[in-house]
Amino acid sequence: MKKLHSNERMSQIVIHNQTIYLSGQVGAIEEDVTAQTLTCLDKVRALLEEVGSDKSKILSATVWLKSMEDFAVMNTVWDKWFDDTLPPARACGESVLAHPDLLVEITVIAAE
Repeated sequence: MKKLHSNERMSQIVIHNQTIYLSGQVGAIEEDVTAQTLTCLDKVRALLEEVGSDKSKILSATVWLKSMEDFAVMNTVWDKWFDDTLPPARACGESVLAHPDLLVEITVIAAE
């Protein structure tokens, strides 16, 4: 097992048995849901590329929204980001996030 970008609370990347687990990624609190979603996905892309993977190898994703009223807006960004590859399995739900101004958090599991 390999853990990267670790601190006393968590690791941003964990690799075990050729599977990559990423911690939840969030955007900047001053951004709207469109920008936060794109920032989350850009962070996912960068972390996967760091370990030799890419978005086409994402197996599953969990998307947490502060409000399901943002579902359609988030999906617009999501759909565009995956327009060149088949999307992964996905779950999406409403949740209280770690900061009141966070609108979306995305975590993924991917293959190496």
